Amino acid sequence: MNTSTSPKAVKVLSSALLLIATSTYADTFGTLGNEFTIDFAEIGNPGNPNDSGAGGGSYSSNFGGVGYAYRMGVTEVAQDWVTRATASGLAHVTSGPWGSNQPATNVSWYDAAAFVNFLNTSTGHQAAYNLDFTSSWTMQLWNSADAWQADGENLYRHRESFYFLPNENEWYKAAFQKNDGPTPNYWDYATGSNFAPVAVASGTLDGTAVYQSLTPADVNLAGGLSSYGIQGQGGNVWEWQESSFNGTNDSPSLGRTIRGGYWPNNEVHLRSSDRTLFGPATSVNNIGFRVASIPEPSTVALTLAASSLLLIRRRRSIA
Repeated sequence: MNTSTSPKAVKVLSSALLLIATSTYADTFGTLGNEFTIDFAEIGNPGNPNDSGAGGGSYSSNFGGVGYAYRMGVTEVAQDWVTRATASGLAHVTSGPWGSNQPATNVSWYDAAAFVNFLNTSTGHQAAYNLDFTSSWTMQLWNSADAWQADGENLYRHRESFYFLPNENEWYKAAFQKNDGPTPNYWDYATGSNFAPVAVASGTLDGTAVYQSLTPADVNLAGGLSSYGIQGQGGNVWEWQESSFNGTNDSPSLGRTIRGGYWPNNEVHLRSSDRTLFGPATSVNNIGFRVASIPEPSTVALTLAASSLLLIRRRRSIA
């Protein structure tokens, strides 16, 4: 009996897997004259474990395990996106003081969550966060029936939201996991290396990051990429994580994690082991954020197709 896979099947499988590994998507938001686009990269290899130091580097922290595929914003959120979202209906969010293509800062965790809610509701999706604004932002937890349940109950995020702030595991994986399958292998830095990146003021060269600098760079000039094609997760500005610092996400008032370091820091704050926290109402000029999302439906279908081809190949080999 023939135990090999046909060349045509191998070619289709290889093409499908390559597309999954390199897929990027540009989602458009805003009203006429105030449109803006966010680029997302697919973060695959679902089911990878947390970082336990198996990547050969010197630093690690016990994060990064994600049981599902998702998408991560390629860059930090730019000031211009907040300006255009505000002109399109986003309310009670201010940011600054940087230029239009530099990171949106002076945003509290609540402000960042409100921006994400706008992305959802303006495109016909469920708001991610149960926010209310009177004289200031407040947030209620979702009940268990409405809360996100993948990888454990998350009472901050609604289960039907399409866009959301990345939780700490999602952010960590996109920054440090080696993108070599669902493995425990991680890099020390978000530039695909165990060596500290070269400090630059701006640019996109591999192995560089914006730190030991005087100001943040434009979000699309914030250094080299992670293994998943994500820019600026080390340096430029600190980034809000969705997660509380203790990971429970069971109280609105808990301090939220920030990661990545910012432009004048030394390389210590760019390491995978470095994290700190601020209260969710904190608003300072060195903390920004980025957006994550569930996968595009077409990507899910493609993943299933590739998995089916792998199964066919495996069955033929066994036969």
